[in-house]
Amino acid sequence: MAWKKKYRCGTCGYECDDYEGRGLFRQEIIAVNCPDCHSIQHIVVGGIIGDVAPSFSSAVGRLCLNCGSGAISQWDRHTCPKCGGRMAFTGEQEFWT
Repeated sequence: MAWKKKYRCGTCGYECDDYEGRGLFRQEIIAVNCPDCHSIQHIVVGGIIGDVAPSFSSAVGRLCLNCGSGAISQWDRHTCPKCGGRMAFTGEQEFWT
């Protein structure tokens, strides 16, 4: 089980969701920062899909789902991809399976 949490930049107002925990099929959803399109994207890693498709077993070699860039890195849950400002948890969260 997992939680979907909303984050917002205090400088520019950019918002994104982040997932903590594991989904129904043991997968993890990782938030990645793309420096090319200045966005946070989510990739599915591990779980049953990772057992069947080895390319999904880790974040290595994955591409940005928005622009196709290979320069993605795991998001630190603090830095805004748009302006570099500070993002903070808004307190909004919901249960996700």
